[in-house]
Amino acid sequence: MGLTSNTVIAVTVLIAVVLFIGTVWLWPRLARRTWRAVTGRIGLLLATQLAVFASVGLAANQAFGFYATWADLFGQETSPGVVVDHDPAKGETPVDVRSTRPVKVPGGDRPSTGGQIQKVVVSGKESDIASPAYVYLPPEYFQPRYKNRTFPVSVVLTGYPGTAEALIKGLHYPQTAHAQVRRGTMEPMILVMMRPTVAPPRDTECVDIPGGPQAETFFAKDLPGAISAHYRAGRTAGSWGVVGDSTGGYCALKLAVHHPDVYAAGAGLSAYYKAPIDVTTGDLFHGDKELERHADLMWSLDHMTPPKTSLLVTTSKQGEDNYGDTEKFIDKVKAPTRVSSITLDSGGHNFNTWRREIPATLEWLSGRLEGK
Repeated sequence: MGLTSNTVIAVTVLIAVVLFIGTVWLWPRLARRTWRAVTGRIGLLLATQLAVFASVGLAANQAFGFYATWADLFGQETSPGVVVDHDPAKGETPVDVRSTRPVKVPGGDRPSTGGQIQKVVVSGKESDIASPAYVYLPPEYFQPRYKNRTFPVSVVLTGYPGTAEALIKGLHYPQTAHAQVRRGTMEPMILVMMRPTVAPPRDTECVDIPGGPQAETFFAKDLPGAISAHYRAGRTAGSWGVVGDSTGGYCALKLAVHHPDVYAAGAGLSAYYKAPIDVTTGDLFHGDKELERHADLMWSLDHMTPPKTSLLVTTSKQGEDNYGDTEKFIDKVKAPTRVSSITLDSGGHNFNTWRREIPATLEWLSGRLEGK
């Protein structure tokens, strides 16, 4: 049974309920002051509390996508991370499709009606990085009348330590995109869904780390090249956007600001604006002050030539701690950069808030991208 499965949560909740009932039922028998009675009371209380905490923790993990598997939870994640290939003659496939699945929408069992999600590994030649991703192909991709059409692409990034699976099961990006197209509020779009860290468990913050993972190069050069070569995806900057939440939001804004020739639009949901240095990131800059300043988006807006790109930032007046910084960020944007915002009256740093923002964000992205 997987860590995020409903069965695991149901069994844990059932155990908690049984222990609670058992505690109430057996408590009178354990009311004596003998060592066995005291030990029994302590054991029942501990077991009940552990079961309750486990139930809450598993439910929270399923809702917010912190850990995808038991191995991920216990630090034994073995999914593809950094791959160094010293032999270019091997001819490694840039996009390796591992499996496919339908989209959970009406008629989703047929790709031409519901679209398709492909689980892939994207390999980058310049960064020497390989990273897993999910690619959502809209129904139009499989319809004969669109066979010669190229589609705009949005890279969709999780927070840290989120999982790409959470973008499907928790934030419902493919389902939302499908519904938006059906309503006529956005054009069909390919979504490339993945984690912003390409060297798990390290939080790379989409930085080219000296002597370490070249994460920014992967997202700015390798990923667009690989996807455009494998799918009918647009190849110009006007075809590509990037969106993310939290850490993914910071990465999305940074990629659009630093690489407007690649990303015509970047949306940061509950983003922050400067790469943190903590136990999850390690030393990102190795004393390189220029690289550290470059990773500070406020500094970039103040000192770089304003990029020709579009930015979207989201926050809430109550519940988010980025409200003040977001207002400062908006004030710093200068033409030809364009900036838009979504400001909720209230909303925390969580999936529920981002689900409220995603439909408008996808519509905003669609209005700024074209497949060509």
